[in-house]
Amino acid sequence: MTLRFVGIDPNTGGEGSPTVWVEEESSDLIFQGEEADELLKAEVGSVQWVPGHRTGIPPHERVIRIPAHMVSIVREACDAAERAAGQRDVR
Repeated sequence: MTLRFVGIDPNTGGEGSPTVWVEEESSDLIFQGEEADELLKAEVGSVQWVPGHRTGIPPHERVIRIPAHMVSIVREACDAAERAAGQRDVR
């Protein structure tokens, strides 16, 4: 597995910072961030966002909070992932 670093929270204090990568082989976005608090997890887990889809957060998934001031970094990661995926499709 090869990760391409895209960006880190510029407001970090040097510990446990929200970070975004693109996994090179799959073009998946990889996020490190603050795990949501219980109130946010309850909100996410209680609403049926897609008709017919179960509510709740499966045990193998987490709700991660990424600061709004990192939107440009996430956008850059999306663009990088899209380019990488497109390059693989062409081969």
